[in-house]
Amino acid sequence: MEGERSLEASIEQLLNVEKQMRLAGDVAGTKKAATDILQLCFEAKAWRTLNDQIVLLSKRRGQLKQAVTAMVQQAMQYIDETPDIETKIELIKTLNNVSAGKIYVEIERARLIKKLAKIKEEQGLIAEAADLMQEIAVETFGAMAKTEKIAFILEQVRLCLDRQDYVRAQILSRKISPRVFDADSTKEKKKPKEGDNIVEEAPADIPSLMELKRIYYELMIRYYSHHQDYLEICRCYKSIYDIPSVKENSAQWIPVLRKICWYLVLSPHEPMQSSLLNSILEDKNLSEIPNFRLLLKQLVTMEVIQWTALWNDYKDEFDNEKNLLGGSLVEKAAEDLKQRIIEHNILVVSKYYSRITLKRLAELLCLNLKEAEKHLSEMVVSKALVAKIDRPMGIFEKDDYEPCAIGHPESGMIGCCA
Repeated sequence: MEGERSLEASIEQLLNVEKQMRLAGDVAGTKKAATDILQLCFEAKAWRTLNDQIVLLSKRRGQLKQAVTAMVQQAMQYIDETPDIETKIELIKTLNNVSAGKIYVEIERARLIKKLAKIKEEQGLIAEAADLMQEIAVETFGAMAKTEKIAFILEQVRLCLDRQDYVRAQILSRKISPRVFDADSTKEKKKPKEGDNIVEEAPADIPSLMELKRIYYELMIRYYSHHQDYLEICRCYKSIYDIPSVKENSAQWIPVLRKICWYLVLSPHEPMQSSLLNSILEDKNLSEIPNFRLLLKQLVTMEVIQWTALWNDYKDEFDNEKNLLGGSLVEKAAEDLKQRIIEHNILVVSKYYSRITLKRLAELLCLNLKEAEKHLSEMVVSKALVAKIDRPMGIFEKDDYEPCAIGHPESGMIGCCA
């Protein structure tokens, strides 16, 4: 009881000092008096009084911005010293309310929200944590370090993915330009000119730019996996593969390169996929995994691939590839792999034949007539192939075909001119 009275008397005395300093416009004196009050409360472990004093001091008439900033920063150091989770949440909420709407403590408020969101997530309240994080738009904070901004936005994206809000996750991810990870960190920072905003140093727990790059692409892989966009997943793995720390360690780059190969094979045929396929084949590291080099080589060779033989050779590799697409989607990936091989074979046939009977095409593809026509139609619809089908005659014809004087009906080939 005496301790409480002593604390109240000391606070009252310091409040009078704070008032005098504030009215006199003494910034240093006001800051010291305000922070001394908070220190007294902390040392006495009077957490309720601490919260009350923070609110009281921040609302005093004509309170100086510097004093509010100093109080918020000092009280933030006490958060980890709180005796229980309820006290911690109460202190964070108090500081959050005090700093709300004040641009000079916007960075501190962002850090407070991040701490509170982490607590909510640990309690299993993912949706609540995600909603809290979305209140803050750190991209507008001029004084916040670049790496801290990126880390904050990535945390927003991660929470949206955890709650399966893929639309909002995509919107938030677009706030980060991939080019930011290509910045040359070896260049010296320019000294700020007079009148420029001073950018704060990032806290010690914020990852480096290259670590953030890996986190960013791992989150984007999660996003594209939901949409089964194989080519974009492949490009994300390629970006991770290009990180210097990954390329220097074979234990890291070999699993990534394997995934790049698998997703390249799973990607539909298009110019970007073809370009990426050829660039990966030129990579010297591919010689470390020769079976994958052989797999990619088959895709660029204009020869029909026998699906059964290919699947027998790579089935174990495919099954051993952990987290390829996760869970039940692995079966879908196996179906898509077969689809890609059939598409490759159709493109090969189209290179050699201008007109061919559907029966002969089905034989070359090891499919029945109905399946051959279905796959062919899908490729024409997706514009991977420009052709037409004469169903009454049972003939597949490329649109750039010019009739040839000589036919080869016994082979199923109707025309031999390209």
